[in-house]
Formats: sequence, C-alpha cells, structure tokens
Amino acid sequence: MSRTLILAQEINCPTDTGTATSFTSATVVRLVNTSTSADHVITVVESQGGSVIGTFTMLRGTTELLEKQPSYCVFAADTSVKGAKVGFTG
Repeated sequence: MSRTLILAQEINCPTDTGTATSFTSATVVRLVNTSTSADHVITVVESQGGSVIGTFTMLRGTTELLEKQPSYCVFAADTSVKGAKVGFTG
C-alpha cells in the first residue's frame, strides 16, 4: 500500500500557459478541484508558454495524482484547482 508524501505547500493552480508551474520540478502532483459546481480542464505543457503535452477534465470535488516529467508545467481552467508536489512512500 502506498502513501502520499507531502513535499511542498499546496497552491492555487495558475490559469494560463505563461504562468504554468512545474511545482518545483515535481514528478507527481496532487490536484484537487475544490469547486462544487464546475468541472475544470487541466493542461500539461512542456514548459511555461510551451507546447501542450495533454489535457484532461477534472470533475468537481475530486482529487487526482498527476505523474509528469520534472520540467513539464501545469495550469488549470480555474484557481479552484489546487496542487502540491507529492511523492509516494511504502
């Protein structure tokens, strides 16, 4: 059974590619959509302002663990999505 290791403080996700964050070169990011009324698109880019790697829709009130390359950056459609750099133990 794996457990989540918190490695940084949770922040509001940026909302555009120019301010996208790598979460301090994280390879795993815990995302939570705190909205109770809206689903939001999450976008992963090669770097701030870089090419899109992929997107997915995060349902309202859900949590996801996003695995990514350390240099890849993330932004969300709304600041109600929060993220933190995490790892796994066990």
